[in-house]
Amino acid sequence: MEPQPITLTRHILEKQADHPDATGEFSIIMAQIALAAKIIARNMSLAGLIDVLGKTGETNVQGESVQKLDKKANDTFVRVFEYHGGLVRSLVSEEMDKPLFVGPPLSGGRRQGKYALFFDPLDGSSNVDCNFTVGSIFSIHRVAEPSTLDSEVNLLKTGAEQVAAGYLLYGPSTVLVYSYGKGVHQFTLDPGIGEFVLSAPHLQIPSRGKVYSVNEGNYDKWPAGTQRFVDYLTEKDPATGRPYSGRYSGCLVADVHRLLSSGGVYLYPAETGKADGKLRLMYEAAPLAFIVEQAGGNASTGMQRIMDIRPETVHQRVPLIIGSREEVKLAEDFIQGRR
Repeated sequence: MEPQPITLTRHILEKQADHPDATGEFSIIMAQIALAAKIIARNMSLAGLIDVLGKTGETNVQGESVQKLDKKANDTFVRVFEYHGGLVRSLVSEEMDKPLFVGPPLSGGRRQGKYALFFDPLDGSSNVDCNFTVGSIFSIHRVAEPSTLDSEVNLLKTGAEQVAAGYLLYGPSTVLVYSYGKGVHQFTLDPGIGEFVLSAPHLQIPSRGKVYSVNEGNYDKWPAGTQRFVDYLTEKDPATGRPYSGRYSGCLVADVHRLLSSGGVYLYPAETGKADGKLRLMYEAAPLAFIVEQAGGNASTGMQRIMDIRPETVHQRVPLIIGSREEVKLAEDFIQGRR
C-alpha cells in the first residue's frame, strides 16, 4: 500500500506538537494563504485567455506601474482574509499605500485579531506577459493585543520577530515553501486533489554554491565593493571553483528558490541614488531571510543582518544579499572593504 501523502494541513497540525501552547490559529492562517495560492495559480494558468495581461495604468506606492495580475493577486489575498476575520487584524502589501485593517471591530475603535500578514502578492509580475515564472511572498507577525488602536507603528517589527514566513512559486508546478522557525518545508500543489502535498521536508542550502544572481545591467550604478565582488565571482580560478555561473530570472522568489537547492548568492545591491536599494524589507527581504536562515544560509544588506533591522515604515527598502553562508560572508568582506 502506498503511503498517504502528507498535506499542508496535516503537516501543520502534526507540527503543533512543537508548540505546547498552540491553539490551531496558525493552521487556519496557512489554510487561507494556500487558498489564495490556488486561486492565483488558476488565474496564472488562464493568463493568456482572460483579460489579465498588461498594465492597469495605475502606479503603486513604490512608484511602479501596476500589472493587471498584480492587482488581481492582491485582491485575492485581501478577499480570503477580509471575510475570514478574527485572527488576522491587518494586511500590508506592496500594492496598498496603507495597512488594511480587517479584523472585526471592537469597542473604542479597536479591532480583534492577533496577527498581521505582510505580502508581496505577485513578485516578478513583469514576467507574466512572457510566460515566465512568478511568485508570492508572505510574512506573519504577532501584533499587540486589541487593547491598542489601529496603528502602523504597531506593525514595525524586525524579521527576527516573525512567527512564520514563506513564498509561493507559480511555474511548471505550484510550490509553497514555508517555515515557522523549525526548519524549511516544501509543498507542491497536486491539482488532482486540490491540495498542497509535502515534496521536500527540511530543506538545507549548501554552505557554498557556484551560481550568482544579479541584474548586471546595473553594474555601473553599484558601489565599488559590489563591483569587485561580482568581478571576483566571474574571474577564472579553478582552485576556488570560479567562475560562477550567472542565473537571473527577474523573479526574486525563483532565484532564491534555486539557491535553496544549489547554493550560491543573490544580490539586489544599493545603487547610485538608491542607497537603500529597491527591495522592501518587511514583505520581501525579511521573510526570505527567515526562510534562508532556517535552511542554514545568510541574508545581509552587506553591512547588517537583514533579520536585525528595525523598520521605520512598512514599505522600507533595503539592499539584499542572500544565499549560502560563504558567499554572503564574502560579499560582506568586499562591501566593507576587507577584501
